[in-house]
Amino acid sequence: MISSLFPEYTATDTDNRWKLSSFSAEGFASDSERLRLEEKYWPLADITDRFDRKSVSFQLSKNDSIHSWLKYKEGFSAELVRNLISEFKLQPDDTILDPFMGSGTTALVASAENINSIGYDILPMSAIAIKAKSAVHDYNIAELHRLIEFIASRELPGNYRQETPYITITEEGYPKQNAIELNYFTELIASSDFSDNCKTLFRLCAINILERISYSAKDGQYLRWDIRSPKIIRAIQKREETGRRPMVVKLNKGDIPSFRNAIISELNQFIADIELIRNTMPRRKGCSCDFHEGSVLYKLPLRASESIDAVITSPPYCNRYDYTRTYALELAYLGVSDTRIRQLRQDLLSCTVENKSKVSHLRDFYTSIGRAADFERICGILQSCEPLKEVIEALKLRMANGEINNKGVIPMVEGYFTELTFLFFELFRTCRHSAKVAFVNDNVRYAGEVIPVDFISTAIAEQIGFRPVKIYVLRQQKGNSSQQMKKYGRVALRKSITVWEKP
Repeated sequence: MISSLFPEYTATDTDNRWKLSSFSAEGFASDSERLRLEEKYWPLADITDRFDRKSVSFQLSKNDSIHSWLKYKEGFSAELVRNLISEFKLQPDDTILDPFMGSGTTALVASAENINSIGYDILPMSAIAIKAKSAVHDYNIAELHRLIEFIASRELPGNYRQETPYITITEEGYPKQNAIELNYFTELIASSDFSDNCKTLFRLCAINILERISYSAKDGQYLRWDIRSPKIIRAIQKREETGRRPMVVKLNKGDIPSFRNAIISELNQFIADIELIRNTMPRRKGCSCDFHEGSVLYKLPLRASESIDAVITSPPYCNRYDYTRTYALELAYLGVSDTRIRQLRQDLLSCTVENKSKVSHLRDFYTSIGRAADFERICGILQSCEPLKEVIEALKLRMANGEINNKGVIPMVEGYFTELTFLFFELFRTCRHSAKVAFVNDNVRYAGEVIPVDFISTAIAEQIGFRPVKIYVLRQQKGNSSQQMKKYGRVALRKSITVWEKP
């Protein structure tokens, strides 16, 4: 039984800042089921100062050596994983699962503790990051220095004009010389005699600097473009020619480094990290890191039952963020086409308004592996979740009242919880008895309707068979969009870490 991970950091909700008394702005829709959940699970809530938004995001990892090797903004910190591994009392040779592996933080921290890890992710950057990070004790430092010297001294052929691959959204995304250098050195290193480890590290370094050497900047749901970008310049000119209001472009990134300078700087930093890790973290032998590229929805059902000792993860949030657009530069660099991008967008956990239902595909898949009965059981669990039904009905009322500006919002919310239910079911099946499961997630709000993702997820998990243990609530809360606050007022939204146990 976990009483509190961090009793010295806990707080009391004396002024009801974290516990909600209303979920529907102005009482527009029924919120009785959500209020019932709030009363049921609030005794498990642990408002803590031990975690902040940095520890449950990538921000702390930016300064945490190897964990900064892939700038994956949606990840969580190594510190969070270390704390949970310690509290869960995991032992060497145990196995930990991360269904949304991202930059591999869970796997790398587990490896340092001689704990086996299994991970899944759809985006191809994850595979490269895991491979590069897992080889930290295997790099030949002298070879890496030779790689830097090779890049520094190599002159581009005068007639070389081939630019790096692009997709529609990333066309003209770099200063021209950077686009040429990026492609030239990528081709050159790939065909060189450097070792596979060295080539993998180069690719990860290149991925890590793409935003830095481009005209773009990641900004929540999309890429912003520098005022010097050719596409922005053309758009401004077109608006002027047609007499429309001038575009307001606030982004100017300042000096954009050359590819050569940026890659050399990144490689030097990676070498310093490798040397630091070798001096402070001994090589662990015997533990494995088993990574699978693809959707956990279709891969985890193939795994043996009762083979996992713990789960630490953070799924994509139900916030309309489209990772295939946010990471468009990285995907294009890795050769992913526009067509494949569209497919990846559908394969990701439903969190954008463009996602289509996966239910039919999941039915066919479960039938094909002889588990049609499990499919029906999962659907039954989902359909009996009254708080989720209430959320969907409330959103439909808002839609009918003209308050939701995109018809994809409701299918997105339905799809999000549908797919999580399938995942929770498979986690329960594959976890051993007494295994702990930790999910980091954000609550969200659409058209004045608060969706308590933490408590709805916990209700579904409990119906599947998990025992809710604790719900850690960050003292720092999340705001709403300016449009929602103007129309419905501000409601602070929880960011939580839900912990469940398989009895």
